[in-house]
Amino acid sequence: MTTVHEPAVTTAADALSVWPASTTEPHAGDLAVGGVPLTEIADRFGTPVYVLDEDEVRERCRIYRKAFPEAEVLYAAKAFLCRAMVHWMDEEGLGLDVCSAGELDLAVTTGFPPERIVLHGNAKSPRDLETALRLGVGRVVIDSPSEITRLAAAVGAGGHQKVMVRVVPGISAGGHEKIRTGSEDQKFGLSISDGYAQHAIARILDQPQLELTGLHCHLGSQITTVKPYLAAVRRLVGLMARLHGQHGLVLPELDLGGGHGIAYRPGDEALDPTTLSRRVRSELTDACASAGLPVPRLIIEPGRAVVGPAGVAVYHVLAVKRTGERTFVAVDGGMSDNPRPALYGVRYAPRLIGRSGTAPLTAATVVGRHCEAGDVLAESELPADVRPGDLIALPVAGAYHLSMASTYNLVGRPPVAAVHAGRARLLVRRESLEDLRSRDVGI
Repeated sequence: MTTVHEPAVTTAADALSVWPASTTEPHAGDLAVGGVPLTEIADRFGTPVYVLDEDEVRERCRIYRKAFPEAEVLYAAKAFLCRAMVHWMDEEGLGLDVCSAGELDLAVTTGFPPERIVLHGNAKSPRDLETALRLGVGRVVIDSPSEITRLAAAVGAGGHQKVMVRVVPGISAGGHEKIRTGSEDQKFGLSISDGYAQHAIARILDQPQLELTGLHCHLGSQITTVKPYLAAVRRLVGLMARLHGQHGLVLPELDLGGGHGIAYRPGDEALDPTTLSRRVRSELTDACASAGLPVPRLIIEPGRAVVGPAGVAVYHVLAVKRTGERTFVAVDGGMSDNPRPALYGVRYAPRLIGRSGTAPLTAATVVGRHCEAGDVLAESELPADVRPGDLIALPVAGAYHLSMASTYNLVGRPPVAAVHAGRARLLVRRESLEDLRSRDVGI
C-alpha cells in the first residue's frame, strides 16, 4: 500500500521538481508549461483538461535512447496513446508495445511501421490476433498455452509470425500489490518454477510457422530500484541456458518490460534509466558468459516514465466544505478522469494556480465530483482561503489518466492539449454529451 505522509516544508524549486522541466512561474501564483500559462489553457479548453508538454515527452525518449543505445526501446502505449504520441514515438526512434486491436489500429493507421510494434496481453481476443496478423505486427508475445494453437492456426501452414513468450520469474516488485506482475499466482505469463514456460516453449518449437525470438517478462509498475531487474536477468538467462541444453536453442532477444518508477510528489524516489542500463547490461553480460551463451539484444518498455512527468491536469474548484477538522476541496473532475488514487491509494501534490494565495497553508483533501467516498485525488496543503472558482493543477498526470478514464456518472472524458514553444493545440477533444447520447441506440 502507498503510505500517505504529511507534506514536508519545501523550497520553491523543490515544489516544482515533479512538474515538467519547462514549468515557470511568470507571475506570483501562476504557472506556465511550455511557455503557455495554465490559466490560459483552462480558459481556452475548459476544465478538467490534461496538458501535455511535447518537449518533455521527446526529451524523455532521447534519455532512454542514449541510456540504452544498443537496446530496442518500445513505448508502452497503454500509459497514454493518441495520434500525436504515435508521431512523436516514430520520430524519436522508439517502437511501440500495444495490448489491443484498438491501440494497434490507431498506431498503424497513423503511419507507424507495424514491424516495430509488439503485441502482448494475457487474454488476446480473436480480433486482437486477426488485426495483428493482418497489419503485420513485428512480434506477438504469447501469454498462455491456448494462444499457441490459436495463433498458429490463424497464421496458417504457409505463414510466418515472430513470437516471444512471457514468463513469470517469481519476483515481487512494484509500488502496490495490484500492479505487481512478476510474482507467482497472478494472471500474467507462464511460470518458470512449475515448468509451464518450458512446456509452452517446446510446443512453440513444434509450430514451424511460429518463430520464437526471445523471452519476455514484466515485473510490475512503479519500481524504483534496479535490484529486481538484475534478479530477472539472472532467472531468464538461467531459463535460456536450460533451453539451449534441451533444444539447442539460442534466443536472440530478451525483453525486460517496463515499470520504471517516477516521482509523483517532491522527495519521491524514481528509477534512473542510465543506472538501470549500466547495471542490467553488466548483469546480462556476466550471466551469459557464465552460461556460455551469446548476449541477446535487450528490449525495454517504458511508458509511465516517458509520458507521466510531461502531463498536468487542471481543475476548477466547485465547492469547499469544512467538517470538523477537515477541509474538503471538491473539483470538477475526479475518479472518472483519474481512477489511480481510488485503485492504488496514489496521492498527488496539487497546487493552487491563477492567483497568489495570501492565507496560510492548511491541510486539505482534494476530492472529485463522483458518487464514491473513495473519490479522493490528494491529501495535501492548500491556502486556507481556497474557494469555488479557483484553479487547481496536479502534476505528473501524463500516464494512466485518460487511458484509464471512464464516463462514470455520464461525465465526459477531458480533452488533451499539447504545449510547445509558447503555443497550445488540441490533441484529443472533450467527450461531449452528444458523444454519450449517440452510443445509446436502444429504447
